[in-house]
Amino acid sequence: MTGNFDFDEIIDRRGTASEKWDKYEGRDIIPLWVADMDFRSPPPVIEALHERVSHGVFGYTAPPGGLAAAVIASLEAEYNWQVKKEWITWLPGLVTGLNVSCRAVGEPGDDVITFTPVYPPFMSAPPLSGRNVIKVPLACEEGHWGLDLAALEAAVTPRTRQLLLCSPHNPVGRVWSREELTALDAFAARHELVICSDDIHAGLVLEPGVAHIPIATLSPETSRRTITLMAPSKTYNVPGLGCSFAVIEDDTLRRAFRKAMGRIVPHVNLLGYTAAEAAYRYGEPWRRELVEYLRENRDLVEREMTALGLPVARVEATYLSWIDVRTTGIEDPVAFFENAGVGLSGGSDFGLPGYVRLNFGCRRELLREALRRMRAALEGVPGR
Repeated sequence: MTGNFDFDEIIDRRGTASEKWDKYEGRDIIPLWVADMDFRSPPPVIEALHERVSHGVFGYTAPPGGLAAAVIASLEAEYNWQVKKEWITWLPGLVTGLNVSCRAVGEPGDDVITFTPVYPPFMSAPPLSGRNVIKVPLACEEGHWGLDLAALEAAVTPRTRQLLLCSPHNPVGRVWSREELTALDAFAARHELVICSDDIHAGLVLEPGVAHIPIATLSPETSRRTITLMAPSKTYNVPGLGCSFAVIEDDTLRRAFRKAMGRIVPHVNLLGYTAAEAAYRYGEPWRRELVEYLRENRDLVEREMTALGLPVARVEATYLSWIDVRTTGIEDPVAFFENAGVGLSGGSDFGLPGYVRLNFGCRRELLREALRRMRAALEGVPGR
């Protein structure tokens, strides 16, 4: 243990109805797939939840005024972003926000454009909302992923109404630079597109000297046509408590978003609100130590994969490594690594077969064992 928080603590999540761990119930498979971490949430979050539960009454709950103030203070401190309370719309999950955004902008039959590989709901939300999805592949040069602006221009149609942006990007781990975001902003302005930006991993920037920039902060004009989706769930490891929010400055766009929510989207539960407020108010010391721990885990994965001859994207943010296994000749990499005792996410889920995504948000010794199993399995592949 280093610092004030023990990220090496062994916490048995088996038998807790954990989606991540119970997937492999009864099998010796280390789960490094779905994006939640194995660490306890920050102590102030746990304490706030205990206090709220001890009250004993769990009625319908409005967003606490203190929560909005905590979010506004956090956004100003982190990004020098001055957000007003009325710009915030609370949501029970970020995926809900993606789907609502697709319904709120344009008409059925319109197009929504996004980059692949990408978190799967980016590809499913448009068709579920009666829109068409246009997928533009990210460019990859010597293991570095970036935007293909020429491909973006070639793909846009007269019926394109919205750009879905993952920032920082899941699964390739990029923190988009100011220059990249400015180019995307110019593209959106040129084609009169609303930008919906998923910034859920904004608090998990691992690369020193790199800073997350919410695209809405580029200019007042950009802010007026941007929907920014954020949540404490990834940063503070509270995804099961379901509390997210949208930041929308423009009144008309915000009204359209709330109308699309209608009476379909449920309210955030009271424990989600409680955890979010405690995280934004008191979670920063824990977050800083978490980022240091994750950075070392990232470097461990990168060293191991490189030694095995597998290209791995440099993770600038998130706790997810994106690994190229195409040269192995393995037909089904997910099944291959499960047979070796490691559960990973398959690239096909993100729109790009031949890759796997590895979640290194776990204690280091467990990660070392998973990497040892992967190395042993790969050394047994003929021709390697």
